[in-house]
Amino acid sequence: MKTNYEIRYAAHPEDARHYDTTRLRRDFLIENLFVADEVNMVYSMYDRMVVGGAMPIGESLLLEAIEPLKAPFFTTRRELGIFNVGGPGVVYVGEQSFELDYKEALYIGSGDREVRFATKEQSHPAKFYFNSTTAHTPYPSKKITKQEAVVAHMGSLEMSNERNINKMLVNQVLPTCQLQMGMTELQTGSVWNTMPAHVHSRRMEAYFYFELPADQAVCHLMGEPQETRHIWMHNEQAVLSPEWSIHSAAATHNYTFIWGMGGENLDYGDQDFSLITDLK
Repeated sequence: MKTNYEIRYAAHPEDARHYDTTRLRRDFLIENLFVADEVNMVYSMYDRMVVGGAMPIGESLLLEAIEPLKAPFFTTRRELGIFNVGGPGVVYVGEQSFELDYKEALYIGSGDREVRFATKEQSHPAKFYFNSTTAHTPYPSKKITKQEAVVAHMGSLEMSNERNINKMLVNQVLPTCQLQMGMTELQTGSVWNTMPAHVHSRRMEAYFYFELPADQAVCHLMGEPQETRHIWMHNEQAVLSPEWSIHSAAATHNYTFIWGMGGENLDYGDQDFSLITDLK
């Protein structure tokens, strides 16, 4: 197995408005999450969130305590949220094991033990997408399915944004320290998400886009509401969203995305909206 990581530093909004396309993509886009028998991750200075992916095929993959953590185990001072976006898999958490099928999620609380990823069928490997934030209290690890999620049906086909927001690793479902994660599924014919756009200066966010055909693309919008920018993305890529930035998108096809948040509070509804007509 192989573990790869990089560190991404935080940007001031007055600086980020001057970034060209190359710099925006370098600082915020995460392109290669799933490589056979590798764990790939980005350690972000936005609320110290780690965004990563693991695709085990020939062996189980250890979630290693990368050097910036300065800890014996990855979860020594961290909690972890995992979604399986591939074939059937298993996550081993110390002496426990959790089987995860497609679109099932797992919360792992902090504590000194190994976390390993494994695939059940080599011909259809599991793909584990994960977010991790610092944690001050150890909460029990727990698997969450879509049936256990708090679901909000929003939007309409007429507005091109009919979608189901599946709140899965959130405080209405299970206790966490600061991590909140969920999955939004856009209906056929709908392409817009998270509009009207908003920011929440109490929390940063990461978006992971999937179920997007290989010949299609999603245009992720970011930046301050009066100083927006965009990043073109493809299937199974993620993007960091600073606390000062909007996080919205439109694609050339419907898709699904996983959102993860870390920061000061656990209030999903804590959002500062901008009128669509005010965006620039």
